[in-house]
Amino acid sequence: MDYEIFNLGDVTLQSGVILPNAFLAYKTYGTLNAQKDNVIVYPTAFGDQHTQNEWLIGSGMALDPDKYFIIVPNLLGNGLSSSPSNTAPPFDRAHFPKVTLYDNVSFQHRLVTEQFGIQKIALVVGWSMGGIQAFQWGASYPEMVERIAPFAGIAKTWPHTFVVLDSLKAALLAGVGFDSSKLNQLTSEDMRAVGRVYAGWGLSQAFYREELYRELGFDSLEAFVTEVWEHSFMKMDPHNVLAMLETGQHADISANPSYNGDFEKALKSIKALACIMPGSTDLFCSADDNAYEAKFMPNADFKPIPSIWGHFAGRGINSADNLFIDDNLKRLLALSPHE
Repeated sequence: MDYEIFNLGDVTLQSGVILPNAFLAYKTYGTLNAQKDNVIVYPTAFGDQHTQNEWLIGSGMALDPDKYFIIVPNLLGNGLSSSPSNTAPPFDRAHFPKVTLYDNVSFQHRLVTEQFGIQKIALVVGWSMGGIQAFQWGASYPEMVERIAPFAGIAKTWPHTFVVLDSLKAALLAGVGFDSSKLNQLTSEDMRAVGRVYAGWGLSQAFYREELYRELGFDSLEAFVTEVWEHSFMKMDPHNVLAMLETGQHADISANPSYNGDFEKALKSIKALACIMPGSTDLFCSADDNAYEAKFMPNADFKPIPSIWGHFAGRGINSADNLFIDDNLKRLLALSPHE
């Protein structure tokens, strides 16, 4: 096991449901300094675990473990933190309660304060649903977070994004004829269709038109879709996926008692220096959505990633995109936060 467990105990979720014996799985990189001010929090995205974040961590990079103490908390529902696949009845599998990103960030706040005694965070960074968590950290703890850098992530699930996530959910539920009483019959085989649907959203039209999958070693479109999209989704537990989709569909940094649904107020309250990096061709966490959000934030720098890799411009696969993200993170970390 290459990660640690932080036991949360019995937690009351935003929904009011009490999840017993909840826990966060996390991994740290680097050393916490004496001042406890070299902290970076890097939450995971939908379907990812901490290892998928490691492409952005390394000596000489912005997220340098020789300089920073980097904490990667795993999203609830991802199979390592409390999830349908590892929770005892009555909250196992299809019975797992709804968990919000507000819940996730609240639990991460407990981790950094209770486990490590941290009071200031230099940066919260993340891709996709990790990016939404970066926004949520900035809105939930504006005095604590000095910088945020969401890439290919939005501050709430806009209607189009909701519909895209709903299409993934529908592809999975079709496996049991949309019969909610049969959800526990879902298997990894039912995830095949989910991968096929996501293949059309994760990358841009230009990526497919220019056949960039050939650069990844695939000699045909069918081989790429089968071996990357189908196989990666079929490795996931279908109930974990449903839980994470539920979390993603209802993400909104203002959907909590601090802001009562006032989205613009939540954005305006983010004091952190922000570098917002949408993929320029992202089809469902669009640059336009981020541009709208950035204009309400007092200290936001809007820096689209010039890429035809769509949503996956932030996934650590394409070297030019990786360099763009790393360079902008270095710039952001070099700036002094506002007092």
